[in-house]
Amino acid sequence: QVQLVESGGGSVQAGGSLSLSCAASRSIDSFRQMAWYYEGPGKQREKVAAIFSGGNTEYADSVKGRFTISRDNAVNTVYLQMDSLKPEDTGVYFCYADTWTPGTWSDYWGQGTQVTVSS
Repeated sequence: QVQLVESGGGSVQAGGSLSLSCAASRSIDSFRQMAWYYEGPGKQREKVAAIFSGGNTEYADSVKGRFTISRDNAVNTVYLQMDSLKPEDTGVYFCYADTWTPGTWSDYWGQGTQVTVSS
């Protein structure tokens, strides 16, 4: 069973920055993608950033130019650098990973970390 453990959430004023970390219990080389999802108050969970096994990244339009996803394979950790934070970024951020081999799909979630941005 894969464990994903997030850290780095907290409270910050609008315009500030936070950095989230997601430590995996096994080599992240094995994942097809790792991503960060965001769940705002009363909103559905949505993907904000992803990094794929080949190194490609993708971002939701709402965070492009403000958030950066990266990874360090040596320590099995994925990061989300969040800059120019806005109050609407407030919510719980979840780390996600998935693997795929022919006939088998598996996905994994962290427990989430709270981010609060005050105006």
